[in-house]
Amino acid sequence: MFLALHSAATGMQAQERQVEVIANNIANVNTTGFKKSRVEFQDLLYHTMTPAGAKTGDQNQSPTGLQVGQGVKAVATVKEFSIGSLQATGRSLDMAIGGDGFFRVQLPDGDFAYTRDGSFKVTSEGEMVNNNGYRVEPGIVVPADVDRIFVAPDGAISVVRPGDTAQVEIGRMEVTGFINPGGLEAIGKNLYMQSPASGDPIAGTPGQQGLGEVISGHRETSNVKVVEEMVDLIAAQRAYEASSRLVRAADEMLRSAGQMK
Repeated sequence: MFLALHSAATGMQAQERQVEVIANNIANVNTTGFKKSRVEFQDLLYHTMTPAGAKTGDQNQSPTGLQVGQGVKAVATVKEFSIGSLQATGRSLDMAIGGDGFFRVQLPDGDFAYTRDGSFKVTSEGEMVNNNGYRVEPGIVVPADVDRIFVAPDGAISVVRPGDTAQVEIGRMEVTGFINPGGLEAIGKNLYMQSPASGDPIAGTPGQQGLGEVISGHRETSNVKVVEEMVDLIAAQRAYEASSRLVRAADEMLRSAGQMK
């Protein structure tokens, strides 16, 4: 019964983690460029009472063993980097990546972070920044006297000045890829940091080397599907309730055994 109590308790803890991740996914259903997470589980060590192949006689052996599991644990939360839907905004500086890769920004401490949120703005000095004021890398400065801004699929940014029709290139966007994007560390603010698991950043031209093109005038919506999350939530609730019933059942059986004379 003690094993049953332990296994049921770990099941409740595991479903708590599942519900926490689902809650965060649903909370960010409208977050630009957000990537949903899913929990991965593993069973725990087994209590082996009889090993498989144990001798049952001089010439016989057991074809199977007797093992009792000791529950489950959450071992990882995995980001799913499937592309969200593209929403047209009409702003030239709203950019989405039509494929793999991230935009790169510089944090106040000088480190670099990576994002799928391409809702860029321009400071009073003309520097292109994200919603937190972090500078887009490589640095791009938009002149004050411009009439229109154009962003090409390969990341080239051009402007047209008032009274002129010629486009003048002022810089180029880069897209950065990782060999294992699932290993990136999420730090909030729609940003990720490089980690030993992600590998080194691979900066390149949009549309080349397997990187996605830049799509101007659009933003990438969250890849969270509310219906799927609600189905997973119901399943997690039912599993939690079943584990709690197992705790009560094991407790009642222990109480009955303790009252025997």
